Amino acid sequence: MDSIYAQVCRFIYLEADLMDEHRFDEWLALWSDELLYWVPCNEDDIDPNRHVSLIYDNRTALEDRLARLQSPSAHSQIPRSRLRRVISNLVVNEQQDGSLLASSNFLLAESRHHRKNIFAGKNLHTLSRENGAFKIKQKKVLLIDNDDYINNLSFIV
Repeated sequence: MDSIYAQVCRFIYLEADLMDEHRFDEWLALWSDELLYWVPCNEDDIDPNRHVSLIYDNRTALEDRLARLQSPSAHSQIPRSRLRRVISNLVVNEQQDGSLLASSNFLLAESRHHRKNIFAGKNLHTLSRENGAFKIKQKKVLLIDNDDYINNLSFIV
């Protein structure tokens, strides 16, 4: 039997692969119905109800975002960004409610129109088990330069 750590590690790697390959339907299937996908702006611990966030999506907003990215009229992704991310320093802790908090660092490289962009930060995944499988309840992406100018994020970070 695999350890919880090994199971979470494989799950986080799977999620990264699905994002890099623009496999949005499969990526969305990793999420629970009640979800929060949050990328803060300016500070890591802002109140998202009082300050601007780069992304602050519930399920409906995330489904809309993915539909726009997959639309033939999504000019911001023609051609699609070529993406690769490296995940490291994974730490998994069980929470009092039985969920798991998985913290990991990432480095994301984007290539598009002969330009390269590098994004780095920390992912905080809150995972639950539903029907024996992990589901993402919440994902908070802490970009190290979230207080600097960030060009349009026209892909899933």
